[in-house]
Amino acid sequence: MEFFNPALEENITFVRPAYFYIGGFIGITNINYYFIFLFFVYIFSVVGNTTVLTVIIVDHTLKGPKYVAVFSLALTDILGSTALVPKVLDIFLFNHRYISYNECLTFMFFCFTLLSMQSLNLVALSYDRLIAIMYPLHYQVKVTQKLMMNLIVFFWLSVITLTLTVVGLITRLSFCRSVVINSYFCDHGPVYRLACNDVFPSRVIGILSPVIMLWIPLAFILATYCCIAYALSKMSTVQERRKALKTCTGHLSLVTIYFLPISLVFGIGSKMHPNARIINLSLTTIIPPMLNPIIYVFQTQEIKQALNKLVKRRRQSRIGRKL
Repeated sequence: MEFFNPALEENITFVRPAYFYIGGFIGITNINYYFIFLFFVYIFSVVGNTTVLTVIIVDHTLKGPKYVAVFSLALTDILGSTALVPKVLDIFLFNHRYISYNECLTFMFFCFTLLSMQSLNLVALSYDRLIAIMYPLHYQVKVTQKLMMNLIVFFWLSVITLTLTVVGLITRLSFCRSVVINSYFCDHGPVYRLACNDVFPSRVIGILSPVIMLWIPLAFILATYCCIAYALSKMSTVQERRKALKTCTGHLSLVTIYFLPISLVFGIGSKMHPNARIINLSLTTIIPPMLNPIIYVFQTQEIKQALNKLVKRRRQSRIGRKL
């Protein structure tokens, strides 16, 4: 604990506030309509991802390593949306802007863990597509269900460890000035900048975390698709290329939806008005979980067929009950 709280070791005044004040979305007219929009996005996200989880659990044909990663992505989307949206609605729609110190750190931990895990799920799926296209004859040997499960577990443990470090370093900070967080949730950057003692470790981890959880995964995904493009160029017929590329369209759509908006926010966010940046960042975190199940249902033939079978079974069972 001394590592996280050097103020205790140096016998100086250490101020830990009883609460923080979430100060986002101030001065925006008719902002309640936006929160209602967030509510419906959240409902669609939970329903869509729950449908994907149910289909994967019920249909025994969807047991390959690819669907381990898809299952993890859908589960992460549900948990991430649930960790963020209901609390944001409670804060702003019902004007509960004051949040206790411990609750704020807990809020930060779950939001950053689950949002970071989304990019690593996409890494697992890109690795699956890479091996499937470059080594189609050895795919079942190189990418097993056990390997994918171990990879997903490793990603979860890595994200949790990094986020615990991020949140743990916040506990070493003394807040003797403002307690107003200029964001829509307990965001790491706006929180540590409120401190009045040495914030260097938090600043360093604030720079490293996006690199580790966003930019390195994005670089890996781009590298895999460079390899996939090379493998496609070696295929003899256009039909084979189209067939192989079709298996990647769903994943490519997910990557674009997740990384493009967040890259724009990080790239030009400093030039935006604070409210515009907050709205863009909030949309970046809630829209992908809603769109992911739609993309996978409509662009993945196996899931579409499994969903149709599930719907037919329920119709038949209802007809049987009536008879």
